[in-house]
Amino acid sequence: MNAIFLSKYLNGTLILMCAILWAPVNTQASEQLTLGIHPYKSPKKLLKIYQPLVTIIEKKIKRPVKLVIAKDYATHIHQVGNNQLDIAYMGPASYVQMVKQFGEKKLLARQAINNKPTFQGKIIVLQNSPINTLSELASKRFAFGDPNSTMSHLVPRYMLISSGITANKLNKIDFLGSHDNVALGVLTGDYDAGAVKEAVYYKYKSRGIKALATTPALSEHVFVAGNHLSDKLSNSIKHILLNLKNSNDGRSAMKKIKKKMTAMLPVKDSDYDNLREILGTLKQHNIIND
Repeated sequence: MNAIFLSKYLNGTLILMCAILWAPVNTQASEQLTLGIHPYKSPKKLLKIYQPLVTIIEKKIKRPVKLVIAKDYATHIHQVGNNQLDIAYMGPASYVQMVKQFGEKKLLARQAINNKPTFQGKIIVLQNSPINTLSELASKRFAFGDPNSTMSHLVPRYMLISSGITANKLNKIDFLGSHDNVALGVLTGDYDAGAVKEAVYYKYKSRGIKALATTPALSEHVFVAGNHLSDKLSNSIKHILLNLKNSNDGRSAMKKIKKKMTAMLPVKDSDYDNLREILGTLKQHNIIND
């Protein structure tokens, strides 16, 4: 090999090596992730609420994260089910519906409010009401909140059915739109009983209401990952969520999402089995559809 050929060979090799070293690297580590949220508030508010969490995840995994707000709950369920989102935040009923339609996803963590990963509601009556059991609500006037509300309609409706109180056995059923309206409707005497979440019950308890019954404890809102995410990446995100409680930034991010959120805790699919039973009963009575 003569000197001229050797020189050209070495120069060509050096140029090729430099090109490889300086070429843009298209690896998984540089790809954008999506975090999907159901539209329980306006998109503008949700983008602000979840940005601190996004910032923490981006910093830890060194990848950009884009927030995706679904136009409605059904769209969110389909996006998660079809693996169109990398990470998603879901309400309990939406999660159960998604798994039924599309199968299980990778569970990351569920939220805990005041250190509890479950939530409950109350069926209320006036403090001086002679009604002491759910079966005594026959021929009475009952107030629900929103038809799609877990604690101001769906679960209390299941409890009434389980006690033999179907709609035709009540004198009147009205949907008042909110938990507060239900409490006020009972306090004013417009309704004999109503269904509210626990926080609203305690808010109005001193004004003259009592709990006739307490709902089963249901598992809280949950973060899931798409099945297309690698185990390594989904486990990294799970680790981030479970450790939010251990840093000031993490605690602040949780309080942005929910003021009384204190932690993200481990979760398994069976945590939602009692809700599955409740929704199944409501479907049999044509109160909800799939």
